[in-house]
Amino acid sequence: MVISKVDPSPAFQLVAEHPALDFINTLDWRFRESGPEELLQSYDHLLRFIEQSKMLTIKHIQLLHRNTRKSAGGRVLAACIELREAMADVSYAWLDGRSPSAAPLRTLERHFKAARLQQRLSWKGSQLEWSWSGKEADAELPLWLLSLATSDLMVSEAVHRVRACDNEECRWLFLDTSKNHTRRWCDMKICGNRMKARRFKAHKKS
Repeated sequence: MVISKVDPSPAFQLVAEHPALDFINTLDWRFRESGPEELLQSYDHLLRFIEQSKMLTIKHIQLLHRNTRKSAGGRVLAACIELREAMADVSYAWLDGRSPSAAPLRTLERHFKAARLQQRLSWKGSQLEWSWSGKEADAELPLWLLSLATSDLMVSEAVHRVRACDNEECRWLFLDTSKNHTRRWCDMKICGNRMKARRFKAHKKS
């Protein structure tokens, strides 16, 4: 059985300035008392995220759909969620001033190494580059792409600009690229306005 064609909607809200952080945010309302909301319900959703994040072209996404069976898609989705939650554990521990535990670090290490082993070093034009030659139709390609995007961010200086939304129920992660590094919200139109309204109501009551 082959995975069905991508449903073009709904679109993911990509506000993090980095695909690895947007990927963590696919578990929405992570800290809400009533529980989070899983936005990745299927391999279809995973491929939609990859396409919207511009990690693969729509033509390549269609190739994966044609070649990925449901069982393989489910396996890859589970591995991607494992990767996402390990990165979330490490990221929120760091932001909260705690040292991350060993288990998520080992999970990240395993995924990072596995992804790098799938790449081939080739010569293109006048320089060397890593490629996915021979792996373009593998169902695991989204997992490898997300693993390397996560690895690139977490070992770079940019990781020190990772912030969490000030809405304590949301806490979506983002890369603070603002001029003065003062960004507070995942999206001003969503959490920024919501929290301002909450403070205004609290002030009126007092």
